[in-house]
Amino acid sequence: MKEQTVAMTSNGKNKSVESKICILGAPGVGKSALVVRFLTRRFIWEYDPTLECTYKHNTTIDEEPVVMEILDTAGQEWSIHREGHVRWADGFVLVYAINDRHSFEEVSSIKQCLDEVKKTNVQCVLVGNKIDLLHEVHVPTSEGERLASDWASAFFETSASDGGEDIPELFHELHREIRRRKMIECKPRRRSSAHQMRQVFTKMFKTQTNKVTSPS
Repeated sequence: MKEQTVAMTSNGKNKSVESKICILGAPGVGKSALVVRFLTRRFIWEYDPTLECTYKHNTTIDEEPVVMEILDTAGQEWSIHREGHVRWADGFVLVYAINDRHSFEEVSSIKQCLDEVKKTNVQCVLVGNKIDLLHEVHVPTSEGERLASDWASAFFETSASDGGEDIPELFHELHREIRRRKMIECKPRRRSSAHQMRQVFTKMFKTQTNKVTSPS
């Protein structure tokens, strides 16, 4: 499998918050098209399905500098052998095509595998792509909304070929969820460290007190 890393820069001189995002879904659902549309605002018809590409993108979200690393798995079939990708990523964009029922069923299987590897309910957004093909709909909006609700994740329907503000928003929303998760996970460790320090100082104080009050 070919691999490529591309840096995409918009701004970000100050220290940035980082998010590692992996794009997953069945072949042909438009994963690469979504990534390229987000990064360049362009639509490209043809992609090398063997080219697995990682992009580094500097941007600003909610007035905060952000560095996104985006791993596009291109046209490759999902496989649990990609466990390294799963452990690397902070969050996932799970993509299906609204005109492909199988691709919708596939994202459910992928999500289950992600949760098993991460041993938690992973941060993700569910994306129904190719909304421009309304005359070929095989997955109604209500089913996508219901699945995303079951996952407690955000849901977007979009078209990589038509573009739209919902494409950057889905990446931004995933970053926000990743950031919230990281902040929550950090808080217990901070309290635990503070508690340990209090225990050390209390023990030291008791030792000193015992020395002072003990008979000579």
